[in-house]
Amino acid sequence: MSDCSHNCSSCGESCGERTSPQDFRKPANAGSHIKKVVAVVSGKGGVGKSAVTCTLAAAMAKLGKKVGVLDADITGPSVPQAFNIHRRALGDEGGILPAVTEGGVKLMSLNLLIERETDPVVWRGPVIAGAVEQFWTDVVWGELDYLFVDMPPGTGDVPLTVFQSLPVDGVIVVTAPQALVGMIVTKAVRMAEMMNVPVLGLVENYSFFRCPGCGGEHPVFGPSTIDALGKELSLPVLARLPIDPALAQAVDEGRVESYQPNPMAEVARRLDQEYGTK
Repeated sequence: MSDCSHNCSSCGESCGERTSPQDFRKPANAGSHIKKVVAVVSGKGGVGKSAVTCTLAAAMAKLGKKVGVLDADITGPSVPQAFNIHRRALGDEGGILPAVTEGGVKLMSLNLLIERETDPVVWRGPVIAGAVEQFWTDVVWGELDYLFVDMPPGTGDVPLTVFQSLPVDGVIVVTAPQALVGMIVTKAVRMAEMMNVPVLGLVENYSFFRCPGCGGEHPVFGPSTIDALGKELSLPVLARLPIDPALAQAVDEGRVESYQPNPMAEVARRLDQEYGTK
């Protein structure tokens, strides 16, 4: 309309400007140049999503890529512990500086900003979502080939903020063998589809336990459901990961970068070949 004030809140017309899709993505920090953003999600907590994120980041760094991890699980941040990072983050005139691990992985987590790691984060959803957004806009990530976002479980405020505010190139969904987990994971996949974010594939954690004596594989949590779930959702299966007490201990002790063999090494190689930076 010729007399349009461009104030849609006071107008009842359905013009093109009002009905066209809006882009809510926020610009990254001026000191950040990130080629690929990959979110690691799960519909349910307790499936080892953070361990998958950290091992994937470590594996990608071993390929010679410049890697960062944005810990978006504000109320349950665990990424710094896995990399043995316990110091406070610093800043300069450009913004907040991420911590850097021995293997060169850059990290940002709320645990790097609070006074004590064990202090609870008692915030409402919008404040938590705002903190995640600031990890994108205020952190000086520098040159990165990959930024992996360790998401909280579910389909609430933080996943919505990440999908809307960050230029997410793809999602990896972590699941476990139980049918209940598969049902909840489907919700996370559907959310990504609703937000027009590509789902790169599925990773089934705790798929089996390999006996150190006989070498046999035992499905402690029941038969694997990942093939059926992948077929139902038309998604590739990226990996089936075993229950590995040694890996759990390495994560607890902050040795995720040095743990071998890295269970996500093949996934990192495949992702870099199929979706990676050039």
